[in-house]
Amino acid sequence: MKNKQVETQDWGLIDYKEAWDRQEKLFGTSVQLKTEIRNRQVAAINGAEVADDIKTPNYLVFCQHPHVYTLGKSGKAEHLLLDEAGLAKHQAVYYPINRGGDITYHGPGQLVVYPILDLDNFFTDIHLYLRTLEEAVIQTLAHYGVKAGRYPGYTGVWLDADNENARKICAMGVRCSRWVTMHGLALNVNADLSYFGYIVPCGIEGKSVASLQQELGREVDMNEVKEILKREIFVQFGMEVSDENNKAVTA
Repeated sequence: MKNKQVETQDWGLIDYKEAWDRQEKLFGTSVQLKTEIRNRQVAAINGAEVADDIKTPNYLVFCQHPHVYTLGKSGKAEHLLLDEAGLAKHQAVYYPINRGGDITYHGPGQLVVYPILDLDNFFTDIHLYLRTLEEAVIQTLAHYGVKAGRYPGYTGVWLDADNENARKICAMGVRCSRWVTMHGLALNVNADLSYFGYIVPCGIEGKSVASLQQELGREVDMNEVKEILKREIFVQFGMEVSDENNKAVTA
């Protein structure tokens, strides 16, 4: 039976490496649990009596990071335009990591979302997974009157994607193993866009980046954006609120 319940967590402003380690722990536990479930299924087929009440969990993590640059497995190190001294000057750190995609920036004022989902609970199609995340962001921006879309051939969410003014407002990069996901998306809300000037964002030359603050001409309430995006992700995936979230509300 599919488990569409999702536990949401808010990690606040958190060091990137600490968040990565916490992701890996949740991810690893889910992958291990899926292996146990599969072994039980095999045992049941062979006539053994086994409990069938174990289900893999789903998490939706929201956070922000101090200034950091991350490079995906398919990226090029030369797309980071700062040396160690430059990183120190701008109080930023750099990590090559195990998601897909090229280089990107995370920092305060940027809403980061890490879905750690067992896609067997939803659909086993990584392209549909990315398109569904994109749609949740597109609908969130529409709430603010900002028309967003997709740029042909690239993952993420863009503004003016159909003309020469195309600029990226949300980057995405994911990892998936045994249909369990980690990493996710980064939406520029009130982010300092100057930090993107020290990289070739997502390896795409000649295209600029955008933020919701820049488009609206005012600072935007991060908690409001988070709640709208959370709602849209739940709607797009057909998710249900987990018992753990209900306990947190009623405790």
